[in-house]
Amino acid sequence: METEEKLWSGVGEEGRERRLKKKRKRKRKKEKDPEDEKQEQGNEEEEEVLARDPLEVFGRDIMVMILSNLDARSVALSLLVSRAWHGVASTDRLWSSKCEELWHGKAHIPRASQARGLSKLAAYSISVMDGKRIHIMKDDLCDHVWEFHFKKAAPEYWRNLDPYWKGTGPLMRRYFHPDGSQTAGPGDKVWGGHECCYSVATTIVGDGKIREHYVRINRWPRMLVSRNQDWSWEMSNCLYCYSSIPDADIQGGSGPLFSPSVNISAQAFDR
Repeated sequence: METEEKLWSGVGEEGRERRLKKKRKRKRKKEKDPEDEKQEQGNEEEEEVLARDPLEVFGRDIMVMILSNLDARSVALSLLVSRAWHGVASTDRLWSSKCEELWHGKAHIPRASQARGLSKLAAYSISVMDGKRIHIMKDDLCDHVWEFHFKKAAPEYWRNLDPYWKGTGPLMRRYFHPDGSQTAGPGDKVWGGHECCYSVATTIVGDGKIREHYVRINRWPRMLVSRNQDWSWEMSNCLYCYSSIPDADIQGGSGPLFSPSVNISAQAFDR
């Protein structure tokens, strides 16, 4: 009987000791280290800052500097964040440099992008869309000077008069005029002073796609039209080829004057 009482007494003491240990452990958890509290507080503040609008954190001027390091498409996407972001991401200060980057190395700058009072954002968008245009217009023909040369399929007599094949000087030049006529540069041995006129033909199918597009001079074979990456033009048939001469420095730009009213979208900035 005595042995049994001692046994139960020992079990009771061990239970009380375990309970005391658990109690002290819970107390230590409640009493946090001041350094740990500072660390947790700092983490909470950092999370709060990260959750705030960057425009509110950095301010307008710094955000313009940040956006200026992004590509045009990324800046265009930031226009959609909020009204405040649109106000920052659409400033001329930001898009002036984007326009200069876009126009650098281009053969022709669209006249529509140079319209007076047009924002730089709209000028950029118009330039990109005009650069994708593959149908040539009368304004394009008349605004540019064109280099002309014969192809290998042309008669040998003509090729012998062509500086392109003989390497005897600069290429021959051609000029298109608003009245529908065409002339050549002085001293052109091929031209011969004959009367020349041109026409631009475009056939559009029901879904708005161009089915046929060409330029024709007198009754010579049609010239198909193509556009290069530097926005210059080429027109050619089986006998000869025309190439527009770069004139990016022309005052007021060149080409047709479209309405400066454009829809600004991220897709417009895919070059």
